[in-house]
Amino acid sequence: MRNTATKQSGKIPAQPGPREVASLKPGVPSDAADAETVIPGAGPSTRPGERPTVRLRDAGPDDAPRYAPEWLELREGPDAAARAGDLLDPLRIRLANLPGKAGLVIHDLGCGTGSMGRWLASRLDGPQHWILHDRDPYLLHFAAVASPRSAADGSRVTVETRRGDVGLLTPDALAGASLVTASALLDVLTREEIETLATACTGAGCPALLTLSVAGRVELSPADPLDEEIADAFNAHQRRGGLLGPDAVTVACEAFSERGATVRLHPSAWRLGPAESALTAQWLRGWVGAAVEERPELKDRADRYLRERLEACRAGELKVVVHHSDLLALSRPTGGAS
Repeated sequence: MRNTATKQSGKIPAQPGPREVASLKPGVPSDAADAETVIPGAGPSTRPGERPTVRLRDAGPDDAPRYAPEWLELREGPDAAARAGDLLDPLRIRLANLPGKAGLVIHDLGCGTGSMGRWLASRLDGPQHWILHDRDPYLLHFAAVASPRSAADGSRVTVETRRGDVGLLTPDALAGASLVTASALLDVLTREEIETLATACTGAGCPALLTLSVAGRVELSPADPLDEEIADAFNAHQRRGGLLGPDAVTVACEAFSERGATVRLHPSAWRLGPAESALTAQWLRGWVGAAVEERPELKDRADRYLRERLEACRAGELKVVVHHSDLLALSRPTGGAS
């Protein structure tokens, strides 16, 4: 599927958010439901054995979106603050030295609502054409209409959307690409999918900027004796079904390096305080919920833990550092790069 966005104006189609969904539950007051709601994408999925993910999968008509735009909106600011700006200078140098001067062609994998484009396009010079990939047509529409229209130097930015499967990505599919980007994607891929991604990028001689992959480490202040046990259970949940979770960055570094790319890593932690309390509360519900889904024996202690953590969050007394890693893989240029 392919379409080209030509206008930034236009309405995003309405979908019920978490408040509206909660209020529709029979016999459940909306305020009580809100207190327990985990926005899709912030925590475990509703179907056993399935994790919320933006994996690029062809979906059937009954396959509901797994990431809610509300969750992506909550995390966009902290994501932007966390991304490793130190990786941009080596990226700019590589992009400036690519053959051809017609402008940049950037593929954004698992684009969600397009936050990577909104962060990166204004930090790069020159005309840019962004190709946004996701499995969710609603999110693709949101990303297209909310995309930036100018680069750092005022050059034009255009955008198109595609649906597809990262497992089918090939060097030919990236022919003419200047850059591949993704945000919060690597940790929901398998080893085979990461190797496919690395093969496609290096085969096309295309750099890859892959940000905000979970590192498996969380720091909460004040500390609680259950912090480490919840974190361990959550990390185990991340690895369900062959997904790599916190191991993804190491696997990706190896996959790109083995294929001749120069790889740089930089930390990109969320640092959440009172100003990010809405995100922190949703993250907590999802983090603890996934841990309990993985280890049901934690439930009673985890319920108490979550109540106390949410109370501290509401009081502005909780600080959280969620560690991530950003990866820049600079593949050897080929004749197919533009």
